[in-house]
Amino acid sequence: MNNIKELIPQRSPIIMIDELLRVDGDEAVCRLCVRQDNFFIDSDKLMAEPGLIEHIAQSASAFAGYRAIAAGATEPPVGYIGEVKNFHLYSRPKIGDVITTTITMGPEVEGITIIRGTSTVNGVTVADTSMKIFIKD
Repeated sequence: MNNIKELIPQRSPIIMIDELLRVDGDEAVCRLCVRQDNFFIDSDKLMAEPGLIEHIAQSASAFAGYRAIAAGATEPPVGYIGEVKNFHLYSRPKIGDVITTTITMGPEVEGITIIRGTSTVNGVTVADTSMKIFIKD
């Protein structure tokens, strides 16, 4: 769906999402192919934990950007992570893995949205978390 740079404000080298695959109500699915030049690859050739957190946050950003543009905005909104809660890391993706992340948007209160993100590789959960995201209009 769309050029990802049209949906998120982030730019290289910190783009952590390749594609918004699907939007259905309050749920979206995004993907990222882990490449060798990824900013968050550690010396052991695995993605560092902050990379997964950033990927989940950017997946939520792409979802918010999709909604904003569908509503008539010309640019994606800028969002900020307000809180990361209950982050669980089950395994660290390696170079060549494709991460598929499902984002579920929760309620918005005074500009803060609670999201839930679950990331998988080959159908196996590698990380999940909830976040409070502030989206600046």
